[in-house]
Amino acid sequence: MKLVLAVIQDADATALVRVLSENAFEVTKLASTGGFLREGNTTLMIGVTDERLPELKRHVQQTCRARTRLVAPSVPMGEQNEGLASDPVEVPVGGAVMFVMNVAEFVKV
Repeated sequence: MKLVLAVIQDADATALVRVLSENAFEVTKLASTGGFLREGNTTLMIGVTDERLPELKRHVQQTCRARTRLVAPSVPMGEQNEGLASDPVEVPVGGAVMFVMNVAEFVKV
């Protein structure tokens, strides 16, 4: 048995929870914040058997797509304190980060 913590972008949360529920995965959804953009994201806690782990990974990979986004930089430009850069910068966002942990015991009451 494994416990998977999947950290995904909020934009992908509803679709992924729906897909996982349709495929008989039990999911607990947690609101979280992090990453360099300091935006909201979603952390899913998913209990899964070793045999179904590849299927779970496939659903996450197919649903949580990487994308790019324009953000205003807030780092100084140049070496002479020229101020802040004002042109937006395109950065990659989205996708998923999955932590897969062994479960010593699982109790459902």
